[in-house]
Amino acid sequence: MSKKISGAEFPLAKIFSSDFEYLIPSYQRPYAWTTDQASELFDDLYDFFRSEEDEGYFLGSIVLIKEEGSPKAEVIDGQQRLTTLTILLAAIAAQLEGEDRGTLSQYIIEPGNKFAGLEPKPRLTLREKDREFFTCYVQRLAFNDLLALGTASLENESQKNIQANSQLLIDRLRTHFGDSSERLGDFISFLLQRCFLVAVSTPSQKSAFRVFSVMNSRGLDLQPTDIIKADVIGKLSTTSEQEIYNERWEDMEVDLGRAGFNDLFAYVRMIHAKEKAKRALLEEFRNHVLTQVSDTRTLIEGVLEPYAETLSILRESHYVAETDADKVNRSLRWLNRIDNSDWVPPAMVFLADHKNEPAYVAWFFRKLERLAAYMHICAKNVNQRIERYALLIAALQQPHDDDNPVQAVELTDKERSDMRRILQGDIYTLTARRRNYLMLRLDSFVSDGAATYDPTVLTIEHVLPQTVTSNSRWAEWWPESEMREQWVHRLANLVPLNKRRNSQAQNYDFKRKKDAYFRGRSNVSSYALTSQVLGEDQWTPEVVQKRQADLIAVLADKWEF
Repeated sequence: MSKKISGAEFPLAKIFSSDFEYLIPSYQRPYAWTTDQASELFDDLYDFFRSEEDEGYFLGSIVLIKEEGSPKAEVIDGQQRLTTLTILLAAIAAQLEGEDRGTLSQYIIEPGNKFAGLEPKPRLTLREKDREFFTCYVQRLAFNDLLALGTASLENESQKNIQANSQLLIDRLRTHFGDSSERLGDFISFLLQRCFLVAVSTPSQKSAFRVFSVMNSRGLDLQPTDIIKADVIGKLSTTSEQEIYNERWEDMEVDLGRAGFNDLFAYVRMIHAKEKAKRALLEEFRNHVLTQVSDTRTLIEGVLEPYAETLSILRESHYVAETDADKVNRSLRWLNRIDNSDWVPPAMVFLADHKNEPAYVAWFFRKLERLAAYMHICAKNVNQRIERYALLIAALQQPHDDDNPVQAVELTDKERSDMRRILQGDIYTLTARRRNYLMLRLDSFVSDGAATYDPTVLTIEHVLPQTVTSNSRWAEWWPESEMREQWVHRLANLVPLNKRRNSQAQNYDFKRKKDAYFRGRSNVSSYALTSQVLGEDQWTPEVVQKRQADLIAVLADKWEF
């Protein structure tokens, strides 16, 4: 048995061929990609397909336990991509007819070949809990049946993600290709021939996990910044000058940390390119930054050092000025709670140019926090966020000041409308990150910014419970089930708590629930929103409707929408 670790780049036509027979082992986590990741993958593929006629698209790497010469491949890393790509190929095949459908289906299910000793079987076999479901609905192209299934009939989150991503990818294909079979055929050729994965194979589980660990490590391996450093410092003509700029380079790296320093280069690339990266950072930085700033002194003194200083301020929420510093740092602390850092490049551009204008800085970061919160709460994906921030960066690179503030940081009428729609909807059904951010931000507005929060002990709970018994006070106050369903998950009926208490108390009547569930040890709540509820004597539809209007009015006032 060979003990060799091997790796090679293959087009998807080879990845989904009889050379590989993928099995997701039972110890792997379930299929977890949501529509956010699936839409990002499709949008990236489609954008590259439209803009690049000859270049290949790199989809990353997968790690397999696989014997040389055998197709059986246990997937250690790469399950999410392989599963989503299978859904995409199957969604396309379902739109084809006749011979074309059969041809593409061979990349989804091995048709079998008795002369080659190949049995008919799926190219990808999921974990046992989802195996039959995936084969029946996706790999056999039964999407009409899949999309007709009610949520209650789906056994787990993995199956819900499969259904949701199938719907998304089918919708994307219809939107972008419609009835154009020729363009769809070109897209299929692009996927199979010009999209590549690196398959790293090793015959043992021990070495496979070691490879996976190394590939995902953020250790002291050679980084793109190390190569860029060698390129730009090496251009300097004298040893003494090289030593001076090498020291300045290393000072930035020490200040930001190695990971933060690499982030700096990614952010600078975004500032210059104003679009999502399509290739590795080293190539992108060379193409978009070094072609514009080729002089080493200018790059370090005029670009990297000013942006490194601003990045440090942003990460630490440590803006210093004689006035308005508290306002700025409060906005920065909320920005740093957002689950992405796409807001950082425009923030760097602004702060590098205007850090000595504290009133304007306070105005800008208040608006930027609102813009970032809008995209976070409304679940804008990475491509949508980057496109929006690119517009802001472009505007920031034009003349502006306190008397003529940059307008691109303001919400558009459409964005304000989207924000109002989400805030009036079922907040509890948002993802935990989005829901928690909104509830804590609202609580800070109600408490006038005086409160501090530890999100690690936060839970969001219902006042009117999700389950109401017929003989309870809740049923007396809320006799109509439709009314309960309309309001149970909305903003007014939710309160933040420091930790989850006795779950049985969730369905207590209102007075007992307040005493047993909402009050802390000191007989008060840590949250202004929850304290407001403690002050109510009853929790009727009229109380909740008024509270909803009041809370929306607070958000509208503070976020100005």
